[in-house]
Amino acid sequence: MKALVRALATLGGIGFSPIVPATVASLVVALIGWFLPVPAWPVTVALFVAGTAAAIWICGEAEKELGHDAHPIVADEVVGQSLALIAVPHQWIYFGVAFVLFRIYDVWKPLGAREAQKLPGGIGVVIDDVIAGATALGTLHLGRWLLARWLP
Repeated sequence: MKALVRALATLGGIGFSPIVPATVASLVVALIGWFLPVPAWPVTVALFVAGTAAAIWICGEAEKELGHDAHPIVADEVVGQSLALIAVPHQWIYFGVAFVLFRIYDVWKPLGAREAQKLPGGIGVVIDDVIAGATALGTLHLGRWLLARWLP
């Protein structure tokens, strides 16, 4: 069981990348998302809720072995980057912007994300990435709306 939790928490070992493991994990998620079919909204919501719940448990269990919010734990990036990609047009520029915005907000930790990260267990590991993903999602869609309004 420990090996399976470690594999899930580290996204198959990507979390052990010697250079920026969270960024590598986010990039892998964006690339995988590019090739996956877009499910219907109810399926998207159900997958996100189930994935978030699973990530909270997985990250909490992985912390017992690897330490609180240890760098190799990147299952939280899967949740946050996935959220940042919801309803993004299937164009490389939008996927790229969603990726960059998520990484910026994950590092910056706005809107209480820094405080949320201090929560115990897996919830503290995952919730800051949910906040970063939601902020990236909102920023991207607001930017698209503003551009559509102001550009012909």
